[in-house]
Amino acid sequence: MLDREGFRPNVGIILLNQRNQVFWGKRIRSHSWQFPQGGIDRGETPEQAMYRELHEEVGLMPEHVSIVARTRDWLRYEVPDRFIRRDARGHYKGQKQIWYLLRLVAQDWNLNLRATSHPEFDAWRWHDYWVPLDVVVEFKRGVYEMALTELARYLPRNDHRNRYLRGNSRARAWDDGEMPSPMGQQQMELPPGASFDPHPQGSGPFTDTQPSLNKLA
Repeated sequence: MLDREGFRPNVGIILLNQRNQVFWGKRIRSHSWQFPQGGIDRGETPEQAMYRELHEEVGLMPEHVSIVARTRDWLRYEVPDRFIRRDARGHYKGQKQIWYLLRLVAQDWNLNLRATSHPEFDAWRWHDYWVPLDVVVEFKRGVYEMALTELARYLPRNDHRNRYLRGNSRARAWDDGEMPSPMGQQQMELPPGASFDPHPQGSGPFTDTQPSLNKLA
């Protein structure tokens, strides 16, 4: 389902834990990390699509989360031709997304990357809100920055990051009510408590690094 400009309606999900850290998933068979996202099916509202994608990609149900905020309007990104199936070139241009900021109100052991037979991620971790954009596929970086910046104002004020960032300039700005700006580069290593499955169901060998149109949904 494309609009008249060639953009597919889509939702993106920024999932917070109680420390205002975000769910950060490693795309299956690739070295890129991203937030959960997916296409809006015909007849679905953005909110309905968000809950469906939340379950399909990370195994959570509506009762496991609360909605904190969403972007006011569509945020768009274009997909380079080399990532688009040949039969879709000339018709498909990219994604237009409504982004949701969610709060996890359940325990994180409810997260399940194998909720379906076609997992999107093979690893996940909790990460500081300002995720490192250099590990996001390049053509999505601009929309990530726009979504994070717009939704940052809705972060709950009990931001526990200040406990370990005390003395850091970003922490002082946050305490003074200023919106922090996107992040310095950080090395992506799985910490204790993160989850990694090197061979998720149906994945096969890690050889496919070129996402198709369906994978970009």
